[in-house]
Amino acid sequence: MKNLLEISALVLATGLVVQPVLAQHSPQQPWNGKAGKTLQESTPFHIQYNKKAAKGAPNVVWILIDDAGFGATTAFGGLVETPNIEKLANNGLRFTNFHTTAICSPTRAALLTGRNHHSAHVGLLTPAAVDFPGYDTYIPFEKGTAAEVLRENGYATFALGKWHLTPVTENSQAGPFNRWPTGRGFDHYYGFLPGATDQWHPELWEDVTKLDIEPNTRHLNELLADKAIKYIANQKSVDADRPFFLYLATGATHSPHQVAKEWIDQYKGKFDMGWDKYREIVIEKQKKLGIIPPNAVLPERNPGVKEWATLTEKEKKAYAHFMEVYAAFYTYTDYEIGRIVNYLEQIDQLDNTVIAVILGDNGASKGGTQHGTISPQINRLQGEARIDAILNARDLIGTDESSTDYPIGWAAAANTPFRYWKGDANTEGGTRNPMVLYYPKGIKEKGGIRNQYGHVNDILPTTLELAKAEAPKVINGYKQEPFEGTSLAYAVDEKNAPSRHTVQYYEIAGALSIYKDGWKASKGHSVWEGFDAGSKADPSGKSVDFSKDVWELYNLNEDFNERINLAAKNPEKLRELQAVFDQEAKKYNVYPLKDFTAHDMPAGRTVYGKVPEITLFPGIDNLVGVSSPLYDGRSFTVDAEADIATGKEEGVLFAVGGEKSGISLFVKDSKLHYAHKTARDSYHLASNGAIPTGRVHFKLIYEFTGPSEGSRAVGKETVYINDEKIGEHSFAATQAQVQGPRQIDGTDVGRDQKFPVSDQYQSPFAFTGKLKKVTIRYQ
Repeated sequence: MKNLLEISALVLATGLVVQPVLAQHSPQQPWNGKAGKTLQESTPFHIQYNKKAAKGAPNVVWILIDDAGFGATTAFGGLVETPNIEKLANNGLRFTNFHTTAICSPTRAALLTGRNHHSAHVGLLTPAAVDFPGYDTYIPFEKGTAAEVLRENGYATFALGKWHLTPVTENSQAGPFNRWPTGRGFDHYYGFLPGATDQWHPELWEDVTKLDIEPNTRHLNELLADKAIKYIANQKSVDADRPFFLYLATGATHSPHQVAKEWIDQYKGKFDMGWDKYREIVIEKQKKLGIIPPNAVLPERNPGVKEWATLTEKEKKAYAHFMEVYAAFYTYTDYEIGRIVNYLEQIDQLDNTVIAVILGDNGASKGGTQHGTISPQINRLQGEARIDAILNARDLIGTDESSTDYPIGWAAAANTPFRYWKGDANTEGGTRNPMVLYYPKGIKEKGGIRNQYGHVNDILPTTLELAKAEAPKVINGYKQEPFEGTSLAYAVDEKNAPSRHTVQYYEIAGALSIYKDGWKASKGHSVWEGFDAGSKADPSGKSVDFSKDVWELYNLNEDFNERINLAAKNPEKLRELQAVFDQEAKKYNVYPLKDFTAHDMPAGRTVYGKVPEITLFPGIDNLVGVSSPLYDGRSFTVDAEADIATGKEEGVLFAVGGEKSGISLFVKDSKLHYAHKTARDSYHLASNGAIPTGRVHFKLIYEFTGPSEGSRAVGKETVYINDEKIGEHSFAATQAQVQGPRQIDGTDVGRDQKFPVSDQYQSPFAFTGKLKKVTIRYQ
């Protein structure tokens, strides 16, 4: 302690600035300097406060695409142009037998920690958390992230884009922040916390600060690329020798599929051949590229996907345009990735950069249903009326007026040559995603193909081996547990080396499989398809007994895309693999199995969880996405409490949504007003008499009794001043929506910041009185 005090005194006397000591780098070193009476008579002692990276250590870039199938990009035989990814692949290695977990959050947890997703406590999506070790979504600090590991090796660390790993109840301005990106090893973060966001009006955070970039005209991909380049430029300009780790997780190609018209126009007419012909073309291209066996055969069309030839001309036209938009979205994403890569080349950093590009955190998504999705209003339509509405909305698809996802037929095509799709952890279509590894300084072969078995938990140990970095034994005082992935670095120079990752389990929402030495046993699970659930839905919405699920068996060495079920012919091998799954499941926290019906998913998608009462105070930020309370599909009361001094006060007390859909309680012309706007209707009422003075409660009671289709009343909204009713309105199912569909239209207290719900005021129309609080009570 005496030595530290002497050093501190010396620093103060000289005016020098010393970086703060990191707790994990405070060795008890003897002070071997010399302290004389003056500086001239003294010899300072230099302490290494921060770890230095090894000389010549490479930069590291990980790029993770969202919701993309194996057969989408030209880099892997698809028809979606991705020239920048293709360039990396042609100058690096294509890994064709690489796997993810089949869904968003679990894949990210496994990638960033190098462990299995249940072992990292993220067995399912963050909104589906339950209090079991495999599912509580609290990634243990004993399982350090790539950022924490590389920071210990002297790296600067940056995360951009989708995070989707913080427990939902901690996704607010109040934190806690120790499970945000900056709490798990990243120096800087710029992106969005939940599973998806609007591409034109994203929910953005920088570090732990909520950003307001509206009115915004720039696409999220551009914003992410700009910020990535800025982070790199700033860091390299201060310390050019220090390597960086950049983790870019795009919002693309998750829905909503949104992109500028000039990109969409490039694909006009290019998918008129339909999804069946697409599959036929792509499998042949994949054979020519050498990324699948030359004798590969397409599996049967997925259940629910219609034969393209049986569709009407109007259906073909409507469905083809969805794929044009998706392809444009992906191609534009590739363009912005190219900007980052080109910048690295411009500043002479590219040759010494390890780049891993994972083309999908799972297989292509079936979220677009049979017809594709655009908006709640169009999605509710049936039959020919829906097709006509899609055609009429053609120019809206891809804009900020749409929330687009393509039909399941295109998802199946994008997964060529595999069966099924996102969420199906029992199938290669759900888990097999291509990976590109690029590192000019360390990979001499250009355009090589690698067929070794790999998993997303292999990327961290692979990166460390290529970068010659160490896995620390202790991070921030937490003793580290071993990685559960296997480095793929051995395959870089050994094209034909046998796979070293020989056993891997998969499980998502009850759909599961076990891989061992080229054999795979699997079983799907029929559940309510509430949110990215299994491919076979149970209309009742009740959980199906896991014991009723049927096991299948495949020899992937001979049948790589699971066409021939051998369960009946080889029951002994099936029993062997079932036992291996049970062993792995017990080891890695997979049990107890749960599906999406075991949790109230909507309530899990907000920081407020299932609390019956929420109190909001004036001055709070606009609450968007998971930061906002939920309203649709439930009954609630809003009580705005204010002190009215003169009766002349005016402004918004409480608002949800905006110009397209929402509700607003506001005071104007000495009267209380209530506005409720939906895509089809607008309703407005005003009090007859002047508002009273003193402490006043302005109250909305929203009673929802639905759901119901058509014009029959499914609820009632009643407005009060104190206990006096000033009006009521019964609404039908088509008029029930409260929350606006746009990501930027959230909850406001004391103002309506973004887009006004009512045309009787201009935003923000802040309340001029003394608003005490707004209380939301769920009934």
